[in-house]
Amino acid sequence: MKRVVAVGIAVMDKVFGIDAIPTEATKVFAKSYLEVGGGPAATGAVTIARLGGAVELWARVGDDPVGRRIVEELKEWGVATSIRHDPKGRSGVSCVAVAKDGERLIFAFADPALDPDPAWLPLDRIAGAGTVLTDLRWPRAAEAALRKARELGVPSVLDADLTTDDIARTLVPLADSVVFSSPALRKLTGEATAEAGLYAAAKLANGMVGVTMGAQGFKWLADGRIEHEPGFAVAAVDTLGAGDVFHGAFALAVAEGRGVRAAARFANAASALKCTRTGGRNGIPTRAEVDLLLAERAPAIA
Repeated sequence: MKRVVAVGIAVMDKVFGIDAIPTEATKVFAKSYLEVGGGPAATGAVTIARLGGAVELWARVGDDPVGRRIVEELKEWGVATSIRHDPKGRSGVSCVAVAKDGERLIFAFADPALDPDPAWLPLDRIAGAGTVLTDLRWPRAAEAALRKARELGVPSVLDADLTTDDIARTLVPLADSVVFSSPALRKLTGEATAEAGLYAAAKLANGMVGVTMGAQGFKWLADGRIEHEPGFAVAAVDTLGAGDVFHGAFALAVAEGRGVRAAARFANAASALKCTRTGGRNGIPTRAEVDLLLAERAPAIA
């Protein structure tokens, strides 16, 4: 079983099911409500566990009830954890509105008072791992993990999503594979199209650069040309966590030795299946479900 080390943020999502995303300031009455763990690295880790991989998450939470529940739930999903309960800060929380068409609106709180020092991380455990997966939400830890992975020759995947700062410019050069969201690629490069954005991002990177494009699938640069792996057509009911699921599945595929196209196809399938189910990470598919979709609708690629 391949082992993945995930590094980054773990939060609690408070998910409200509504009819439609409002276009003006108003009061909206929810049709449903759910509390479930979230955060890019944490949900990526849960995805890896659901898909049959061994995974451990390194993260910070507050020394509070929310933080304790975050860690309990991760263990329930089969994720091993090295998580510090920091008494100086509060655990992260997101308020998520999910509309009938599956689109979502997120208000996220990450306490800047949480101690950013990653000195306590067990970096030596990266030795022998199949992949390191990091997000951008704990920059100093991501940098330490990516540098250690490169030193040890362990493949690394950076989940390059939107952040409130410009940390991507520091971390992109350190990762072997950088997988952007479309908005994050536009923010970093200023380019309107995915293709132009990838060419611009490649000038900063020392590895593969790619971008997730929702239902359109995944595009990446290979030998100076744009490659595309189409997504799977599904009836989406909840897109919350879909990008995090893609990154987790992609990192596991890398750990298993798959090439970029095969890893993207595998991750596309996992992400698409998640979108057909409500409840954030509660909708993450199993390995058997992903393999079945791939067998039914896509040819096998090594």
